Amino acid sequence: MNLFQSEISRRSFLGAAATGITSAGLTFGADQPTALGGVPETTAKRKPRIVAINSVYRLKSHAYHIAGRFIHGYTRNGFHHQPPFELVRMWNHQQPVADLGPSVCDQHGIELCKTISQALGEKHGLDIDGVLLIIEHGDYPKNERNQLLYPRYEFFEQIVEVFKKTGRTVPIFVDKHLSYDHKLAAKMVQTARDMKFGLMAGSSLPVTWRRPEIEPTLGTPFKEGLVCFGYEGKAVEIYLFHALEVLQCMMERRKGGETGVKSVEFLEGDAVWEAGDEERWSWRLLDAALSRCPSKNTGPVRENVLTPQALLIEYEDGTKGSILNLFEQTSEFGFAANIEGWSETLSSCFYLPAPPGARFFDPLTYNIEKFFASGTPPYPVERTLLTSTMTDLAMLSLHEKSRVVTDPALSVNYAAPKDSGFFRGPIVDAG
Repeated sequence: MNLFQSEISRRSFLGAAATGITSAGLTFGADQPTALGGVPETTAKRKPRIVAINSVYRLKSHAYHIAGRFIHGYTRNGFHHQPPFELVRMWNHQQPVADLGPSVCDQHGIELCKTISQALGEKHGLDIDGVLLIIEHGDYPKNERNQLLYPRYEFFEQIVEVFKKTGRTVPIFVDKHLSYDHKLAAKMVQTARDMKFGLMAGSSLPVTWRRPEIEPTLGTPFKEGLVCFGYEGKAVEIYLFHALEVLQCMMERRKGGETGVKSVEFLEGDAVWEAGDEERWSWRLLDAALSRCPSKNTGPVRENVLTPQALLIEYEDGTKGSILNLFEQTSEFGFAANIEGWSETLSSCFYLPAPPGARFFDPLTYNIEKFFASGTPPYPVERTLLTSTMTDLAMLSLHEKSRVVTDPALSVNYAAPKDSGFFRGPIVDAG
């Protein structure tokens, strides 16, 4: 059985850049901006209109990177790509000292709004075609589990209220996890189902470049998967969520599909090494994952890493997953897995080009474009519901001194997409 879909050649990439990719009447290409029905925007009535509901709009914030790409465009396959959408309004919850919202809106003819309902054009009957909900960064409190209380759910509900008042819905993209509270996350998904509008969420990690470019075929008989990363900070969940998205976008492709998680357990300190020695996670997989990370430190992991952290995951079908935070050993996200019948391990680095450009937002923005064009997310929102739930319950396990946490909310079932949508090919501009 061929476990990996073939890599796309340089020739096919250049061809795609020249001809564009058509989805639901919107043509994505590098040559000429096009709008609905593939009609050049000079003759089309208008581009689809979107709005950005942000926590803050400052340099290097997620809103700056995502909404900014809808304004300025970005690089795709080595060439400039301008999204065929018009960002018409923006609402920012907070105005920090380095607030760029007013100047950016003024420079680009974007209406800076005072309320969410105004941004959605409620008085005009919801006159937009898509919503970016980007609530990341800003000054927000934490709860007793040290979780940042980002008001994603609260602002989502305000958007939904406009839907109800106007009798119309549009697709919503939610940046990163749906909510710090898995119960609120589940409500968001159920609301989208009940009202029949598209909902997309998640990290940029599943769609960023992979080195090497691996895409396990659906039905791959995974036995165990591991992700390593490095983050030093008190808000553990910030990067833990990204690591879970890496793990999940691979493990969901296993034989039988995603049938949910049985338990999660968060470990710290010497308990992490002891769990490895007891084969509760695999040293072999860790070595393979680290081998793909350009930032890998020299010397033994045990000697270098002073405050290791691990999340141990048991899936309902018996498959094992593990996340290791090894700040002193790597700054990248490495993945490795054991596969039934394979003597070698599968491994890759999920590569994140550095700020200020942070080009990993390029593939995320492109997938958001596909979502706004079709109304259907390119990968299931249930993935992010599961990773949001695991993140929340992992923080509960940490708070309760490594208690093994089980919860029916972890039993999330869904089918993975045939193509996970990650970017292949060149990262920098073509010369």
